[in-house]
Amino acid sequence: MNETRPYVDWKLMNDFMIDVFVKYGVPREDAAICADVLLESDRRGIESHGCNRFKPIYLDRIKNGTLLPRTELEIVKEGPATVVMDAHHGMGMVASHRMMEMLIEKAGRYGMAGGTIFNSTHFGIAGYWTGMAAKAGMIGISGTNARPSVAPTFGVEPMMGTNPLTFTMPTDEEFDFNLDCATCIIQNGKIEFYDRMGKPTPEGCVIAKDGSVPTDSGTILKEMRKGNVALLPLGGRGEATAGYKGYGFTTVVEILSSALAGGPFMKALSGVAEDGSPQMYRLGHFFFVINPEFFMGLETFRKTAGDICRGLRASQKEPGAERIYTAGEKEWLAWQERKDKGVPVGESIQKELIQLRDECGLKQYVFSFEKN
Repeated sequence: MNETRPYVDWKLMNDFMIDVFVKYGVPREDAAICADVLLESDRRGIESHGCNRFKPIYLDRIKNGTLLPRTELEIVKEGPATVVMDAHHGMGMVASHRMMEMLIEKAGRYGMAGGTIFNSTHFGIAGYWTGMAAKAGMIGISGTNARPSVAPTFGVEPMMGTNPLTFTMPTDEEFDFNLDCATCIIQNGKIEFYDRMGKPTPEGCVIAKDGSVPTDSGTILKEMRKGNVALLPLGGRGEATAGYKGYGFTTVVEILSSALAGGPFMKALSGVAEDGSPQMYRLGHFFFVINPEFFMGLETFRKTAGDICRGLRASQKEPGAERIYTAGEKEWLAWQERKDKGVPVGESIQKELIQLRDECGLKQYVFSFEKN
């Protein structure tokens, strides 16, 4: 991996993010959860959801009033193996952390548990929550709706969110099976990342209202905010490459994220009021936890899952391919590469970090890129 960007030490970045969150009104205990979720993205090499989004998705929304820094959680309904939670527009990551703690405890007693959250906000990478289940020796399943950006098959209007459908399953390997991806070809955060890096968005990921397929990342972001372009579901445009399958999975996540909790959906999640002013996002998330001990046991599950992954990686490769991967492996390799180096930060993120430090009066922080 030929990384040319400077690195920032993990602990320094974690402490800095916590201190900035606290300056923005987030309680320190909650700020620690939020910082860890964001940095877990960078640890896994998922830069579209890491420190790239610290300022624009969280801090800027706290500033404009569409995200409340203090998270007042309310359990609206609870059963032996179920929870429905109202996040009251607080930090989605804080609400999700509490939800997973509750569900893991319930699945430990009853074998399975499920929960939904409504009136929430962006909860980071879904794989963080399913990963909590795997660390407890359980299977995690999660998803979330989001502001409308994806068009249905044969459509051009953004109707549903990028809607990740995520699974983490414990294995007997050094890393778990972790499938954490959107149900569309590309997500907004990736286009934001391309724009920051001055790169085009690959052709065929986005469709405009006139049927064209734009690639200029900056233009796509601007036109997306106006509703003039939409992301395409997994499988792509039309039915020839099975775009209807991605469209179907996107709809599954939309339904589970809203209907189980009776929350809003699709255009109601735009974050924009009728007069064009910012408003609360009111997102919904769902979570399921399955305890293998109530089936044939955790060790049997771990070994079988590991055998399946090893078998896939050992299968015959296509000509010219270096290797076959299984879900979660590349993220684990990214961590092996970065754990002793830190978080790689490009120029735009460097400027944001300095801006935030000066704004919050955190003069004790000196970043490595300033020493060069």
